[in-house]
Amino acid sequence: MQQHSHPENSTAQAPSSTMLEARGIEKHFGQLQVLQGVDLTVGRGEIVALVGASGAGKSTLLQILGTLDEPDKGFLWFDGEAIHLMNESKRATFRNEKLGFVFQFHHLLPEFNAVENIALPSLIAGMERPAAHKRAAELLDYMGLSDRATHRPAQLSGGEQQRIAVARALMNKPQLILADEPTGNLDSANSERMYALFVQLAADFQVGFLVTTHNERLASAAHRCLVMKDGLIL
Repeated sequence: MQQHSHPENSTAQAPSSTMLEARGIEKHFGQLQVLQGVDLTVGRGEIVALVGASGAGKSTLLQILGTLDEPDKGFLWFDGEAIHLMNESKRATFRNEKLGFVFQFHHLLPEFNAVENIALPSLIAGMERPAAHKRAAELLDYMGLSDRATHRPAQLSGGEQQRIAVARALMNKPQLILADEPTGNLDSANSERMYALFVQLAADFQVGFLVTTHNERLASAAHRCLVMKDGLIL
């Protein structure tokens, strides 16, 4: 992990060689300090695994890096742009354009079929429905699931649902995907497919991944593995 001194000026530029850079991220919940000054970088097309026991602060950090929560202290840049200086409206636009999210629980909408679920982020961003469904169908084909286009989540296996969730995360051509325990509910065979998929996506789309995991195989497949303990990266 790159080490940085904390900047005197919060508008200082992050190094251009990194895509995401966080410095000095702190977070409290009441008296409990969950993050104690985390520094972290992710490069373009890089897969970074974040491992550690439950309660180490991994998911809290991911929420903050994804701008779904705010730190009490710290600085966050993306391609040199200061995310920590943005208002909520700009952060929402940034999130929709630059980031994709994959969670342990797929969060697919049960009343929508596979193509409709994948297309959602682009429809929210204002893309016309035919164009959104065309891109969603292409991503479904990339995932090897074209024959599941009209299936609803209840008709799909856990592994299929998670691949559809990954396709949805790719819909707006993000530069970084944040994945929180993406294999937590998968058996070993589907977990292996998920590692291979992340490696392939990083190469094919130059998309970066920051993945929290308890799975040693997924961690070993990453370009870098960071260990988190007591709110710090060791």
